[in-house]
Amino acid sequence: MTSLGLFFIVTLLGYSTVHSRPAVGHLRNMDSFIQAVQQVEESNHGLSPLALVRALRRIAGHDDAMTVHFLGTSHIYTAAGLETAILNTSTFSFFDKALHHIVTDNGEERGVVLAPDGSTVALAPLMLGIEAGLHAQTEGTPAAGLFPLTLGRTLGLTFLSLQDFPPSNRLGPNGCWDNTVYPKVFKLYWPATLATDAVIYGGMDGIILGTHLVNLAKSESMPPLSEILKGFYIFNLLEGNGLDDLPGKISPKRRELSRSILEPLDLQNKVMETLALVWKLERTEWIAFDTGIGQAVKEGLKEFVQKYWDCPQIIPRCQWGAKPRDGTPIPLSLPLGHLFVHHTYIPSAPCLTFPDCARNMRAMQRFHQEDRGWGDIGYSFVVGSDGYVYEGVGWNTVGRHTRGQNSIGYGVSFIGNYSSVLPSRYTLDLLRRWLVQCAVGGGRLVSNFTLKGHRQAVNYTTCPGDTLFSEISRWENFRE
Repeated sequence: MTSLGLFFIVTLLGYSTVHSRPAVGHLRNMDSFIQAVQQVEESNHGLSPLALVRALRRIAGHDDAMTVHFLGTSHIYTAAGLETAILNTSTFSFFDKALHHIVTDNGEERGVVLAPDGSTVALAPLMLGIEAGLHAQTEGTPAAGLFPLTLGRTLGLTFLSLQDFPPSNRLGPNGCWDNTVYPKVFKLYWPATLATDAVIYGGMDGIILGTHLVNLAKSESMPPLSEILKGFYIFNLLEGNGLDDLPGKISPKRRELSRSILEPLDLQNKVMETLALVWKLERTEWIAFDTGIGQAVKEGLKEFVQKYWDCPQIIPRCQWGAKPRDGTPIPLSLPLGHLFVHHTYIPSAPCLTFPDCARNMRAMQRFHQEDRGWGDIGYSFVVGSDGYVYEGVGWNTVGRHTRGQNSIGYGVSFIGNYSSVLPSRYTLDLLRRWLVQCAVGGGRLVSNFTLKGHRQAVNYTTCPGDTLFSEISRWENFRE
């Protein structure tokens, strides 16, 4: 693939690389975006969510050939008064910047927002998914463009442009915010593909919400756009069952929700159909003569499934505010044969929100470094009750979790005291199904590894008096 071809693909997707200073001004979080949407709704009574998303698309300039093919030209539907009202929104008139996705040459990703759950979401694919769902619901037709507009085009062009790279380098990366309370700048770990993690998450969320809107009964009133977004991103968990009590469509469940929608489809065929449509609409004839497309898509989708469906979403160290490690880390020799399960005991209460879980992580790291004299937080990973796994020392570094056994296994801890009660079912599954499957599938654990329950890093034997570890002894079939 020539550099000219890659540049052409980037242009097709509406991405560009520019050199500019970090963004300043409004906070780049989902709360600010929802408030801006709500302000427009309140000043335009009776405004339909479809009219609003079309106006936002016009302001963002997202009338590319594929979007118009599926959703029509936005200016046909958008009244000049509404467009003016959006641009003149007092405090939150930042839609034009918020919806333009670009990656600068210094690695800053724009057009993304920090969601309340700690994940970062690109707004463009999210809004296209919502518009596709609203369009199909209004017209009474199937949402034919839902997958191509949210994930299909991005995945297809990424696999095509990077087919000479290892599959593991064709998707991502993730990144971190300058400040999770007042986020303004999001920097990526390494050079971006077309399908950064934020773009993938935005596409997943667009598919989930678009499908939900398509399936609304005609008798149900269509909620405002702000309420659609609030229902997915803003919610309260109660101590005890946590996510078990919220069976609906919420952002921490994007992986299993998107999988339930897309896995029954023939994704290989869907991506190939999308590329064929790109070829037709954009007259990119050279795509048709690339004989390696099919294999590139097959390999890419295998990596997509492993990274975004089989693995849990892991909150990186920089996102929860980890301090630098003291001393030199010791690398693990992979694959490993053991996984040791802990609970923190202190903090004793499960964490139910990203801010609380991040605070617990910082407290644990501080205790391990300052009181125990360790170089870093001791655990490999920590499981919160908010639906996420938090990175400790990670996949490749020896931890300080199980005396005498640190170099032969991972140490994973549940936040909370589970001597007499169990974590919620969803929280347990984050480890026994998602994290374990990710470790085995990624070649980090051997398939016949040993699982052991353990508390307070005293020894590595199961503690029969603790409810959590009595449960672990019954996990013989948890990898099925």
